[in-house]
Amino acid sequence: MSDPLLRELDHYVVLEPVGGERILTAAETLHWLAEQLEALEVVPADLAALPTAAERAQRLLETACELELAPGLAIQWFAVRLEPPG
Repeated sequence: MSDPLLRELDHYVVLEPVGGERILTAAETLHWLAEQLEALEVVPADLAALPTAAERAQRLLETACELELAPGLAIQWFAVRLEPPG
């Protein structure tokens, strides 16, 4: 489902209801997603079979752009390409 070109991108904009908008590297985004998943009481069914939060975060990064933390409360992430100045 995911576009292979998106996996080549090095940065993501992450949106949090409380924290606002931030630009993170791909590695930081994976870490951020893993933290969000570890804080959930119930892991989404499509990720539950994966043994670690890191593997779940990787799958989520490749297949989605939103995670509902609670009813009506979601985080989002979008791949972006940062162009060098000039």
